Amino acid sequence: MNIPGPRPGPGTPGSASMDERRARAALSRAVEPGDEHAGRWLHRYGAIGFLDRLLGTTPARRAPRGDGDADPFPGTGAKRVASWRLRAAAADPGRDLAAIHDLGGRFLVPGDTEWPRQLDDLADARPLGLWVRGPADLRTWALRSVALVGARACTPYGAHTAADLATGLARQGWVVVSGAAYGIDGAAHRGALAAGGATVAVLACGVDTPYPRGHDQLIRRIAEQGLVVGELPPDSHPTPSRFILRNRVIAALTRGTVVIEARHRSGSLVTARAAARLGRHTMGVPGPVTSALSAGVHELLRGDAALVTDADEIVELVGDMGQLAPARRGPVLPRDLLAPAAAHILEAVPARGPTPATVIARRAGTTPDDTLARLYELHSLGFVERHGEGWQLTNATTPASNARRGGT
Repeated sequence: MNIPGPRPGPGTPGSASMDERRARAALSRAVEPGDEHAGRWLHRYGAIGFLDRLLGTTPARRAPRGDGDADPFPGTGAKRVASWRLRAAAADPGRDLAAIHDLGGRFLVPGDTEWPRQLDDLADARPLGLWVRGPADLRTWALRSVALVGARACTPYGAHTAADLATGLARQGWVVVSGAAYGIDGAAHRGALAAGGATVAVLACGVDTPYPRGHDQLIRRIAEQGLVVGELPPDSHPTPSRFILRNRVIAALTRGTVVIEARHRSGSLVTARAAARLGRHTMGVPGPVTSALSAGVHELLRGDAALVTDADEIVELVGDMGQLAPARRGPVLPRDLLAPAAAHILEAVPARGPTPATVIARRAGTTPDDTLARLYELHSLGFVERHGEGWQLTNATTPASNARRGGT
């Protein structure tokens, strides 16, 4: 996949203002990902106005009519607001923006050319911004992307399937998105990288904080060849709730979500359900019915999720109209090509021992003459052979006559 050229910097056409970027960077320190309370006030006041109200720096002349000295966040709990204010006061957006710049990354916000607009489907739970490392254009890649997610403690079958699906998608020009976790996530990223394809890791921590530690090298390689994305500013650490909330970004960013292995209680199912709510395609790969690691996937498949087994079937769902997976058929046997009348006679020939044509005719419910004609036809095709007055099935297809090839 082609990597676009340099993106516009702050203050250039197609880019949000520096004040807006700094305000959102500060808010990413103050507000937890997916906080819909904060999203509502952000929508009402804008990023700069929201931050000003948290810091108590909003001039009276800028306050909406009726705001005055009243609580600017009615309906939001006092503890939540106090937490926002405490963290906003400690935020240093200049330092965070400098840190991501030193890593060769950037902080994307709504209004930037590179901002993936499908994230707007999250409404009040939309990310405040995205901290990004990697050379590619996130918006371009997200337009043609699929999420592959699943269990951390996966089986060898699950890991092989994830890598195989990712490789197949990458070879067809699709971007593989996952969470860089152990198990299915890691296998999916590696499958895409092995095919020389594109992959995006969405982290539940700062993009400068590789997690899990065992995937340090993998995440570094993704940052070099693909994209590493996160909602949290540099030097932020993951928490259980952040992993769950991270999944909504994976679901919204992609055209569809494939769950490969998942228990009944699994974060991967959270991603799939978020995808379904957003109107994205939801898919599952079946596993053994005796495996608890596939129980959650099977529950999805009993609902509205589509069953998929390879990259072609995924592309058929998420791709353009007419990108159909090849028809799946079993092997065509020689007897499948017989005319119905001949096939009917062949079925009447006993499996063992020569049988007279009259007996075969009686078994088939046809006349002896018609049966004899069909038996000679089957003999020429190598299905039966004659022994005296009887006919029996041949053990192997007889060689075709060489009379037409000039034989004797």
